[in-house]
Amino acid sequence: MKMNLDIECWGTIPYREAWERQTRLFDSIIAARAASMPYRNRLVFCEHPHVYTLGKHGKEANMLLGEERLKQIGAELVHIDRGGDITYHGPGQIVCYPILCLEDFRLGLKEYIALLEEAVIGTCRAYGIEADRVKGATGVWLGVGSPSERKICAMGVRCSHFVTMHGLALNVNTDLRYFGYIHPCGFIDKGVTSIARETGRVVLVDEVRKQLEKELTERLEHCYRNKNNKEE
Repeated sequence: MKMNLDIECWGTIPYREAWERQTRLFDSIIAARAASMPYRNRLVFCEHPHVYTLGKHGKEANMLLGEERLKQIGAELVHIDRGGDITYHGPGQIVCYPILCLEDFRLGLKEYIALLEEAVIGTCRAYGIEADRVKGATGVWLGVGSPSERKICAMGVRCSHFVTMHGLALNVNTDLRYFGYIHPCGFIDKGVTSIARETGRVVLVDEVRKQLEKELTERLEHCYRNKNNKEE
């Protein structure tokens, strides 16, 4: 049986517009499931203009700039409905929004987040970068346990009725100066990095996106096949 999953690329899209589109797709899956109607799971890839997003349990104090200064640097602050604290999205960063029914893949929320992290770790490995997890923190990190511990990918997910939205943001050629205006994900003692910084060269965003897509779809396919094999 073929996996129920579509891949969509939205290009560069304002954050609020992407959030509205995500929400419509998210709500449509929940409604379809409630009515026992068909639906499609999706992996959405995009980039955003400069924006900071603050999760529902995030702290305003982790945004270090006022509204006027935000305008001067061409950014905005958006309060959103995912978990996690504050993060930055901007050009040169791959954002992936999986809009999925976790039951289709026999995944709990913790296992799902671990799958996202594993896919990013695999993507980094393809560029010769050794990445890992940090205990007690979501996302993907480099130099774990060392004084130079730094984050390369942020994650924040919303899940309701086993359906997910929001997702991950992987720094490729990101202008890392924008992270200096916040306490990224609430941390004040950890750095931020990108694939370009770690490899010392410019890396094409589309190239990394294809690798990330491969890493995600392979893992989801594995979960999907295991689920269906157990049900047969």
